[in-house]
Amino acid sequence: MPISTLAWIAADWGTTHLRLWLMDAAGTVLDRRMSDKGMGRLAPHQYEAVLLDLLGEDLPGQPTPVVICGMAGARQGWIEAPYAAVPCTVPGIDRATRAPTSDPRLAVYILPGLSQAQPADVMRGEETQIGGFLAGEPSFDGVLCLPGTHCKWAHISASEVVSFRTFMTGELFSLLGQQSVLRHSIGTGWDEAAFADAVTDTLSRPAGLGAELFSIRAAQLLHGQSTDVARARLSGLLIGLEMAAARPYWLGQEVVILGEDGLAKAYETAMKTQSAWCRRVPAEDTTLQGLKAAFAQLKATQ
Repeated sequence: MPISTLAWIAADWGTTHLRLWLMDAAGTVLDRRMSDKGMGRLAPHQYEAVLLDLLGEDLPGQPTPVVICGMAGARQGWIEAPYAAVPCTVPGIDRATRAPTSDPRLAVYILPGLSQAQPADVMRGEETQIGGFLAGEPSFDGVLCLPGTHCKWAHISASEVVSFRTFMTGELFSLLGQQSVLRHSIGTGWDEAAFADAVTDTLSRPAGLGAELFSIRAAQLLHGQSTDVARARLSGLLIGLEMAAARPYWLGQEVVILGEDGLAKAYETAMKTQSAWCRRVPAEDTTLQGLKAAFAQLKATQ
């Protein structure tokens, strides 16, 4: 049976997962839905069917707006949503791409990502997180750090994303920890002191990273170094290398780290080893807040 108060759908469609929020006109979440049918598992013609599987019985008879951020707008996604080039404000519904649908109950808007010409860089999904953060702190002037598999550093000024850089640190950590010789030494635990020391080591001597990585294995063989220390040290070396390259973004700037999980805390610890000015804010709802801001623009035009 259709949900009588359902006004629109917010969607974060990533590579591996889809998150949906069923919203009423006042911006209250009526329900949440999740699926493992991310962009990586779908062909373009399959997206509408995934939405209908999750929403079909709840949709009213009239067209219901579905505002989507993330990889559904990638070249290999539902339909490509062209990037907005920085410097720019976070792109809103006026720059969204309408996705084709067969069911008249769906009106799908896919938000664009951001691009940077030099150095070449792109993001999809994180820009909506940035928009959600700025909805709560519109006067923020500084740097946002968005930890993840591909960590983003974004310079924000006058409500615009001025520039950004992406680092594959999380992916490197996964590859080295699971597919290199270090897989024999890496555990699942953590050692805070070992992490902080490793960050400092790489920031001081980034050219020595290759040798420091192999020393993780050698230290276990020769000195019985624990797998917890090894895991923390690997993370610290890689995040330290990232920070060395991202120094223009955090040195002398106010940095906000979006996230409350262990990875966000690790970035905070790394920043504090350098006495950098930073704080962490919860990121669970920033994507939803960004989607709400986009929908508010749509309502204003109707």
